Amino acid sequence: MIFHLFPGLLQFPDPSLAEPDGLLAIGGDLSVARLRLAYSMGIFPWFSDGEPILWYSPHERCVIFPRRIKVSKSMQQVLRSGVFTCSFNQAFEAVIRNCAAVPRRGQEGTWITEEMQEAYINLHRDGLAHSVEVWQNGTLAGGLYGVSVNGVFCGESMFSLVSNASKTALIWLCRTMDYRLIDCQVPNPHLLSLGARMIGRNAYLKILQDDGSNTIKQK
Repeated sequence: MIFHLFPGLLQFPDPSLAEPDGLLAIGGDLSVARLRLAYSMGIFPWFSDGEPILWYSPHERCVIFPRRIKVSKSMQQVLRSGVFTCSFNQAFEAVIRNCAAVPRRGQEGTWITEEMQEAYINLHRDGLAHSVEVWQNGTLAGGLYGVSVNGVFCGESMFSLVSNASKTALIWLCRTMDYRLIDCQVPNPHLLSLGARMIGRNAYLKILQDDGSNTIKQK
């Protein structure tokens, strides 16, 4: 059963009621308050331009435990070379705009619509959405953005303008920031090669709602 949400009524159904593909609800809005509630319940919006707002809670999540991230020998050489430098929350708007604009193989258009971009920019201004920027010679070469919830980084999208830039962003996030889990939402070969694995919704929610610290500390 797919639930219908209404603007101004701030609630979501139980995530366990999601359809087999993870679709839980339709409608509502992309306000900071609703997005904050959604992520705290393991729910995220995902829809294309021209569609209503669709809310998902997959029965399985693709996640990375930061200390278990796999770095190939070739990638280790890239990191040691110093070709890239990384920063945190220094160019959020540029990162999300690039994530929306960079073409992706086998994908037409983008789900990061103008409405979504503005919603996450507002979430960033509220202190919940964050970005990692990867620079090469002072120019933005890649990056990623996502939402921080109770020590879990819920990744939304990443981009590369230079080979290995998005991998560098993800590895830096795992090695430098004190997150307990990186939520990648859905799997792809790129993430699986870095050590991503699938866990069930209940296991994910247990980690997400743990009483651990919210504080993000620089190691």
